[in-house]
Amino acid sequence: MTTARLIEIFSAIQGEGLNVGTRQIFIRFALCDLRCHFCDSAHTWSVPSTCRVERSPGLRDFETHPNPVQLNTLLTWIERQNSPGLHDSISLTGGEPLLHAPFLVEFLPLVRRATGLPIYLETGGHRPQQLQLILPYLDSVGMDIKLPSVSGEDRWNEHAEFLQACHQADIEVFIKAIVSSQTDLGDLAKAAKLVASVNPEIPVFLQPATPLTPSQQFGGTPIQAPTPAQVLHWQALMKQELKQVRVIPQTHKMLNQL
Repeated sequence: MTTARLIEIFSAIQGEGLNVGTRQIFIRFALCDLRCHFCDSAHTWSVPSTCRVERSPGLRDFETHPNPVQLNTLLTWIERQNSPGLHDSISLTGGEPLLHAPFLVEFLPLVRRATGLPIYLETGGHRPQQLQLILPYLDSVGMDIKLPSVSGEDRWNEHAEFLQACHQADIEVFIKAIVSSQTDLGDLAKAAKLVASVNPEIPVFLQPATPLTPSQQFGGTPIQAPTPAQVLHWQALMKQELKQVRVIPQTHKMLNQL
């Protein structure tokens, strides 16, 4: 029986990247195989015994249900969230949603048919093989490039293959890169060249890191936001290779959202 391991389902305003400000139904999957130093969602790295599900879109009236969740049950929850005309898309987030690719292959055609909503994937951009399985069911992809100097991860080869696959599938794709006070210029230059080699018009979003509380921190060095001067310099550097380089922080945290 096809099941998913979930963290939560809720309706909210997207706070990052190209879709910032739009209303989405978020399906947050459990599990991640990365350990980024700036991660503010370390609770998604493993599978909890239960997940929480919002009953009414935006009201935060959560119910608790056991994991894993059957496909038809998840479909029912999403249909309940889908108030007519309210949502712009469905966000697959995590964790890393592509760790659930076999489930998504079955689920995505059904949820698209049931809701009529576009499907948006938020991903670490490092699992191109799993991406290929669900590309036919996606409308847009927000792909991270993990800068080693900030994330502690080094996934350049996977990122290049992943972005090329998105581009060849002719779906909307954009790049998000978390930047901190410790960002290395060489990482940014390498990221710009990687994107430009696929298509210099792919939008890139530099997202200044949101400082974590001591209890949230992973790794030995606290993550600090960059200065305005740093961000201006980095944007100018990347625009030598790319058409669109935008700077947007985590706006959902400014709105005090999930």
